[in-house]
Amino acid sequence: MKSQIMKYKLSHFVFNLPKERKATTPAKNRDESKLMVLHRESGEIKHKKFKDIINYFDEGDVIILNNTKVFPARLFGNKEKTGARIEVFLLRELNKESRLFDVLVDPARKIRIGNKLYFGEEDELIAEVIDNTTSRGRTLRFLFDGSYDEFKETLTRLGQTPLPKYLNREPTEEDDERYQTIYAKHSGAIAAPTAGLHFSRELMKRLEIKGINFAEVTLHVGLGTFREVEVEDLSKHKMDSEEINITQAAANVINTGLDNNKRICAVGTTSVRTVESSVTTQNRMVPFDGWTNKFIFPPYDFRIPTCMLTNFHLPKSTLMMQISAFAGHDFTMKAYKEAVKKKYKFYTYGDAMLIL
Repeated sequence: MKSQIMKYKLSHFVFNLPKERKATTPAKNRDESKLMVLHRESGEIKHKKFKDIINYFDEGDVIILNNTKVFPARLFGNKEKTGARIEVFLLRELNKESRLFDVLVDPARKIRIGNKLYFGEEDELIAEVIDNTTSRGRTLRFLFDGSYDEFKETLTRLGQTPLPKYLNREPTEEDDERYQTIYAKHSGAIAAPTAGLHFSRELMKRLEIKGINFAEVTLHVGLGTFREVEVEDLSKHKMDSEEINITQAAANVINTGLDNNKRICAVGTTSVRTVESSVTTQNRMVPFDGWTNKFIFPPYDFRIPTCMLTNFHLPKSTLMMQISAFAGHDFTMKAYKEAVKKKYKFYTYGDAMLIL
């Protein structure tokens, strides 16, 4: 019981991750990456292929998916007068009518309020810096004469798939497809909910035929998921808010599964945070449309998911802390150590873990 009540700190989530363990390209086939299966009750660890996941679910079980869609959030422009190349990372749209966006800029020191940035070979898009929000953050107003649909089409055409910086390469056509789940529907994420990248159309169809029910929720992955924890006391870390949506239909599927004592499996840390953000005192799922800044770290009492699918995360990340809260800290550290030893791939295009 001691581990359940001990106060975990940032330093509890340090482990040695060799550079070569970070995946740089997707697996040849989505559903053929490695799958580590953790059995919480027995403490057993098994090694499978991702497509073997079907063997762990029965008719009536529920799989919760985050159907957010990654948009081409990375733009490269030039500063007026100097022509300096500036990278703009679109974080979120603040106002549709005014074309206002929260962004990160790099290099930040070259950008001031009032500066104009030009995008596209023929300056198809112009943006004006109207606010400094943080050291790197800015608010941009895009100046565009056409309709909103034309504006978004131009943004999409000029933007790049926002691959994580650590990959250190330009996105390819393959990335445009593979850095997106096959069930992505609602545009708004600056990063893919990576646990879902492993599902192929064939596997989804086989799960459907077996009678597994899917509940789709939305969390537009933003900075909250990735911001580094800089405080030793985890209770002092503040998550950035991210937009979420839970429909009545999704709530009904999940509640029916709970009523029938079925397995409720959340795919990814974002799905977990979404459903855990809108629960009644009777542990019922309720529809919600708004924002969440929920930060899950141990000890935490999960109300909705009874099992979880996730990728292997970086040391000291909020994602790893959530896994630790679900699987138990000692078990998580043991599994991660084994994953390094058995050459599992970590991070965005990495392998998967099923926690039962």
